[in-house]
Amino acid sequence: MKGYVQPGEILEFIAPTGGVTAGVGVKIGDILVIATMTALVTEKFTGVRLGVVDHAKLSAQAWTEGQQVNWDDTNKRFTTVTTGNFRAGVAAAVAANPTATGLVVLSGVNLGAALA
Repeated sequence: MKGYVQPGEILEFIAPTGGVTAGVGVKIGDILVIATMTALVTEKFTGVRLGVVDHAKLSAQAWTEGQQVNWDDTNKRFTTVTTGNFRAGVAAAVAANPTATGLVVLSGVNLGAALA
């Protein structure tokens, strides 16, 4: 196919300041990925951009299936709080209050960016 370069579910990036930790979300501009490996600043790493991930969430929240979830970059977890956070995807399953993790369908890009 003309113009096709590669699949986009998992991509390679350069680790930002502070590096990245395997299994933890990393905001790269308007993309949120879950690092598949630990890497120091400026090292290459791969990150999952699309798909369903099990990741840290704000424990004191209950989620419903399909509910919008946002990325809290300060605390490196998902939340339903929209203010100041990155619109990242939707809950793939119910998550009780309290639970430390939740299943998230990653959207691949900041869904709110297109609305700004």
